[in-house]
Amino acid sequence: MPLNWIHHSIASIDKVAQKNAETRQAILTKPAGSLGLLENLAIQFSAWQGVEKPELKQIHISIFAADHGVADEGVSAFPQIVTGEMVKNFIAGGAAISVLAKHNQAKLEIIDVGVKNLPKLNNVIRARAGNSTQNIAQMNAMNEAQLQQALQAGKEAAERANACHAQLFIGGEMGIANTTSATAIACELLDIPDTTILTGAGTGLDKTGIKHKSNVISSILRRYKKELNKQNNLTSQQKSDPLTLLLIMGGFEIAALVAAFIRCPQQGIPVLVDGFITTVAALVAININKDVKQWMLFSHCSAESGHKKILSALEVKALIALQLRLGEASGAAIVIPLIKQALALHNNMATFAEAEVSNS
Repeated sequence: MPLNWIHHSIASIDKVAQKNAETRQAILTKPAGSLGLLENLAIQFSAWQGVEKPELKQIHISIFAADHGVADEGVSAFPQIVTGEMVKNFIAGGAAISVLAKHNQAKLEIIDVGVKNLPKLNNVIRARAGNSTQNIAQMNAMNEAQLQQALQAGKEAAERANACHAQLFIGGEMGIANTTSATAIACELLDIPDTTILTGAGTGLDKTGIKHKSNVISSILRRYKKELNKQNNLTSQQKSDPLTLLLIMGGFEIAALVAAFIRCPQQGIPVLVDGFITTVAALVAININKDVKQWMLFSHCSAESGHKKILSALEVKALIALQLRLGEASGAAIVIPLIKQALALHNNMATFAEAEVSNS
């Protein structure tokens, strides 16, 4: 599989700029550390941008949409047709992310990576890996060619962001039943055999629906083990290979997010991770190339039950927790003003010397 680019080195963090930003924070007119994580945000952006006073003006949001064959198992409260309907809503400006992107003056693009029977639409980038994945409870999600196409779609989105001089990349997703795929991937990567630990309501399942979904995910994991056992050439180390995971039980949009989350740090673009699905994609990306983590921020802890556990496993803290569970990058977009305010405080507060205020 010609995917050598995935393992290319990640852009370096500017340690001098980071140190200068830390020094500036220490002399601003406030008790040290009193602005909490806002201080850390400003310092991170300084290190990423290589300047003492960073800015956030160019924001690139890519929403990857694709359908999942596992929807046939009844794991979603919404029918599969909603994926395509929501794509149309995105471009019409009626979706949450459409409103938030406009409000934040962010560039928004919608990528069809495999929405079932979706015709060509104006303002939708067509990068289809297929017409929906297969039902992963019964067969592999995709073949190698399809995986490469989905990864390429994410890589190209990151490169478009770079061409637009993006200072922040946000990846979002739309795909009915994609929490099932994401949960199965996370259970395998984190070695959590009890699927009830990470299985949540997704689009709004009741307790009976969640139990059924958990059982389906358990069956997916059993099938995954059987599939690997058939391939006698795989070593024990390769059995947890994240690309194999994506091929067997991923979604096209999840694979695209993984690629974008790797390619952006290679180009020196920080990534703001959205909710449950995108955090699983970040988990996969980190398992492929661990250095990408230093270019990631995690926007919020969603209401999806397994999200907090995955964030904990990654040893990261989300910036906010508002019980969000919409997806489509909405949670990440909500955090944009918070980041801008953190940078404004860092850049514009007076130092003790400037304000002639005693600091000892």
